[in-house]
Amino acid sequence: MRHALAAAARGLPVIPLTSAKLPAVRSPHRPPHPGHRTAEPGHPSAEPGQPSVEACPEPAGRQGIPAEPRGTTAEPQPPSGRASGPQPPCRGECGRAGHGIHDATTDPAAVRRLFAAAPWATGYGIACGRSPHHLIGLDLDVKHGEDSGAALARLCGEHGFALPPTVTVRTPSGGRHLWYTGPPDVPVPNSAGRLARGLDIRGTGGYLVGPGSYTTRGVYRLAPGPAHPSPAPRALVRLLTAPARTAGARTAGGRGSGLPPSAGPDSALLAFVRASRPGERNARLFWAACRAYETGRGPALADALITAAVTTGLTAREARAAVLSAAHRQAGPVSPPRP
Repeated sequence: MRHALAAAARGLPVIPLTSAKLPAVRSPHRPPHPGHRTAEPGHPSAEPGQPSVEACPEPAGRQGIPAEPRGTTAEPQPPSGRASGPQPPCRGECGRAGHGIHDATTDPAAVRRLFAAAPWATGYGIACGRSPHHLIGLDLDVKHGEDSGAALARLCGEHGFALPPTVTVRTPSGGRHLWYTGPPDVPVPNSAGRLARGLDIRGTGGYLVGPGSYTTRGVYRLAPGPAHPSPAPRALVRLLTAPARTAGARTAGGRGSGLPPSAGPDSALLAFVRASRPGERNARLFWAACRAYETGRGPALADALITAAVTTGLTAREARAAVLSAAHRQAGPVSPPRP
């Protein structure tokens, strides 16, 4: 919690994370499944390795959270006389903790309450796209033999800009997170491998694992360099916010990606799931499914996501459960089709 409080003091909204890098406070709207197992000691997740909530766009104006009432795990009931049915997902309007990135705050008292509600937390996440920094994260992965640093250098050369030195966090796998500030009026979307293989973007509604966090794979550490994030070059912001096909004409379908020129967000999400390794398959599938449902592509993409997850070693039952959980999070109770 010490590192999280230090980040909050610098204007970076934070939430507690589990050792699996998932939001640690359990959703108050998700009753436990019969016979569920915990993902790790003290973590009340309903599925092994399953996050309690996932990042979604943040409503403006939420700076702190009240203390969470105990014993409130049932879904709120509709007022008498009103037809029940799928309801828009709660993003903190209920006033309780457990809404993932929507809980992110810079209020030190609220940060302490969040960590008190999740004593199993071993790290913290930093919300991107939020005032005052409007953080943008470039996640350079080195797993699976990818050279994402070289791919990023090619992007810079092809689009005519240079990246200024900035805050850099080293990941346990040997990758890097580069922090940049963005313009306040331009939301940057999250993406996984859209611009190049191994290059993920954390924007509005996403979060970065903060330095000092302990995870199942090791510790995230601050690298020597600038103490404050640098402004993102305008050309980079244009590239990150361009429609998928426009940005992909020279990048997602170019030398560094391995995707066809017409590949869009759906192909990137499926590739993200297929690249999963043991220990991260469930979480990556859930993340991809949430992104699909956020954009309205969930029902159309559910079958393909399940099939992609099965090729990584998950059972069809496990894959269906993860996609169903994402559907519940984003759009109410929607059942994914069975393969």
